[in-house]
Amino acid sequence: MIRSLGVKEEQIPAFRTEMKRLQCGKVSVPLDHRDPTGRTIDIAVTRLAATNQQERLGAVAVLPGGPGNSGYLDPILRAALRNEEMARLNERYDIIGFDPRGVGYSTKVACPTPPVGPQAPGAFTKETARKVYDAQLAANQQCGRSDPAFLGQLTTTNVAKDLNLVRTALGESKLNLLGFSWGTYLGMVYRSQFPQHTGRAFLDSVAPPWTDLVRHTEGAAEAAERDFGRMAAWLARRDGLYGLGATAAQVRREVAKLVRTYDKSPKTYTDLQRPIDGSAVADLAKLNSTDWARAGKALSELRTSTGTTAPPTVKQLLGAPMMGTPAPGAPEMLNRTMNWAVACNEDDSRPSFDTAWRTYQRLVERLPATGRGWGLGGAMCQGWPLPVQQAELRRGSGSLVLGGHLYEFMSAYDWTLQTRRAIGGTVYTVADDVHVSTTRVPECAADVVRYFETGRIDRGCPGTPLPS
Repeated sequence: MIRSLGVKEEQIPAFRTEMKRLQCGKVSVPLDHRDPTGRTIDIAVTRLAATNQQERLGAVAVLPGGPGNSGYLDPILRAALRNEEMARLNERYDIIGFDPRGVGYSTKVACPTPPVGPQAPGAFTKETARKVYDAQLAANQQCGRSDPAFLGQLTTTNVAKDLNLVRTALGESKLNLLGFSWGTYLGMVYRSQFPQHTGRAFLDSVAPPWTDLVRHTEGAAEAAERDFGRMAAWLARRDGLYGLGATAAQVRREVAKLVRTYDKSPKTYTDLQRPIDGSAVADLAKLNSTDWARAGKALSELRTSTGTTAPPTVKQLLGAPMMGTPAPGAPEMLNRTMNWAVACNEDDSRPSFDTAWRTYQRLVERLPATGRGWGLGGAMCQGWPLPVQQAELRRGSGSLVLGGHLYEFMSAYDWTLQTRRAIGGTVYTVADDVHVSTTRVPECAADVVRYFETGRIDRGCPGTPLPS
C-alpha cells in the first residue's frame, strides 16, 4: 500500500515515522455556503506540527492538483519526504493537508458512468468524433442529474470557503499557501476571497486566470508542440541511437509520418490493452524531458515493429494502468467525479459539435507531431445540466510567487504571465518542461523554503535537468 503512493523503498521507515506524527481530523462545513444552517458535509484535514515550536512561523496549507486530487497525505508526501530541502519547511511551519469536498476521506459522491465515449483505433474521423461527442453529452447529463444538490456545489469557490473554515478550526489567523496545478487556481481564489487571512503564497505550475476548456486545450496543445521541438533537437543529436533523423526538422517529419502511418494502419498487440494508432504516437511525442530517452526508443521501435506483442518500451510507456483506482488499502488519490463536476460547473465554453470538430482539425493541421493526441479536447462539458459558476479573481497586494515552467504544456508558461497581469505577484521562472517539479528539484525547493521563511525569492531556477 505504501509503495502505491510513490514512496521509495528506502523512504518507508521515514514514512511510518511521519505517519505517527500526522494529526487527522474532520471539519464540518455547509454544503451550500449561501445556506450556512443547511446540510453539512465533512472535510478531512491533516497536520504535521512544526518541529521547532519555539520559532514557529505559522501554517502552510498544501493545495492539491486536479481538481479531484487528494491532499490528505501531502504534508508527508510533498514536504516531509520530498527531499531534505522541503523537509526544512516543517521545522518552523505546521504543514496542513486536506481532501477537498468530493475527494477521498471528505464527503463525496460517484457518478454512475465514466465520461468515456466509444472510439475505434485508427484515424479520428468526423463520424467517430460525433460518437465520442454524443457519448460524452449523454454521460454529462446522466452524471449532472444524478445528485445535482451535491454536484452543483463542487466549485473552486466553495473549496476555498471550506479551506477558510479549516483555517478557523485550526485557530490560525492566516494560512500560507503552497499550491500545485489546479491548487494554484484554488490559491488564487482563496487569496481573492480572503486576502486578510492569506499569508505568503507559492503557486507551482500556474493555472490560467480563466476557466474555458476549449481555450485551455488550444493553449496546452500549442505548448506541447513547442516542447516537442526541443525533444526533436535532442533526438537528432543522438541519431545514431534512435535513427529518427539527424536534424530536428527530420525528426519532426518522421514522427508526423508515424502519426499518419499508425492512423492508416493501427496495430493491436496481444499484451497491450491500448491499440496503437496516431493518437498513441502523438502521446509519445508529448512526453516531457524526463522521458525523452524512452520516448525516442519507443518511437524507434514503432518504425520497425512487426510482432504480435508490443515492443518493450512502447509497453512501458503506453501500457500503464489508468490513474484513479487506488490500490487495496490505499487512500483515494484522484476522484474523477469531482474532477468532472468542477471542470463542468466552471467551464463556459461547452462547444457545439461543429465547434469542437473544427478545433480538432485546426490542431491536427497546425501541430503535426502532437495535435492528434488531443481528440476533441475541450469538448468535455456539452450537455452538463448544471449552471456555469465561475470564480471572481481580484488583484491583491499580499506576497505571491507564481512558479511558471518555461517549456511545459500542462500549465503553459504564458498562463503564468496572464495570471500575473490579472492578480499581481512575482514570476519565478523554472527553466524546464516538468509539471509541478519545483519542490522536487533540491536547488529550487531551497528557494521555496527560503521564501516561506523570509518572504524573499530569486527570479527562478534551472529546474529538472535534461537527460544526458
